[in-house]
Amino acid sequence: MEVHRRLLDEQPGYAAARVAVENRAFAYERGDATTARTGVTRIPVVVHVVYRTGAENISDAQILSQLDALNRDYRKLNPDVARTPAVWQPLTADSRIEFALATRDPAGRPTTGITRTRTTTAGFGTDDAVKFTARGGHDAWPADRYLNMWACVLRRGLLGYAQFPGGPPATDGVVILHSAFGTTGTAAAPYGLGRTATHEVGHWLNLFHIWGDDGTGCSGTDHVADTPNQGGPNFGSPVFPVVSCGNAPDGDMFMNYMDYTEDAAMFMFTQGQAARMDATLDGPRSSFTEAPEAGSLI
Repeated sequence: MEVHRRLLDEQPGYAAARVAVENRAFAYERGDATTARTGVTRIPVVVHVVYRTGAENISDAQILSQLDALNRDYRKLNPDVARTPAVWQPLTADSRIEFALATRDPAGRPTTGITRTRTTTAGFGTDDAVKFTARGGHDAWPADRYLNMWACVLRRGLLGYAQFPGGPPATDGVVILHSAFGTTGTAAAPYGLGRTATHEVGHWLNLFHIWGDDGTGCSGTDHVADTPNQGGPNFGSPVFPVVSCGNAPDGDMFMNYMDYTEDAAMFMFTQGQAARMDATLDGPRSSFTEAPEAGSLI
């Protein structure tokens, strides 16, 4: 949301683009529109590793472990989805989205889908410096053809951040702290199951935080009808139920990927969230379903 508010202030046209994105999402939420997307959409991914030390230069194996985690979570293939409380089990969703490293770069040459950039920057913030070679990071690949992911050191205790659909292509994508990226290598508990990326890619697909970003009040909304209203983010590993905003007896859906709980405590998306993802892939990110290279990982 910090990035979202900055773009509202700085980028002409961003607010109008966001209105259009949300109007489509609302139509899907109300059932006034439904997706024509069939089967599974495969998203080509490029991971830009930006490092200063050897440890920060994470391995190919660590990167692949992150892709595996994304695919389990977005296809509802993660075993821990069975821990979803019985009241919400019918709401758990397979988003029908998969991710794989790109096999062709923007010029059509073979690629591993991984770039590696040594930097002199000790840590990055949310100002998008990591997304530009001239600022110590690495330039994005075309955002209509690739999901750009940057793995680096982040300051201020940040685990990651993302850009909603409708923002500038040059900064489109997600940024993840290298020690919260994947499930092996430098990935460390309690954020070592790859779910920081699951959460941030959710934002890239137009999902909001489940509590609606109104601080700790009860007036916010994530614009998804099947997620309970809750008073603010949950942290750590809560025990069901956690009640807020008069949402007893079941309380907060703290095990949702769009809360702030630790990796082991989050393990599901809802059908309503999947509908928002459908709206995104049919709308602002339709290039991933319509382009000739979609599914072939370019």
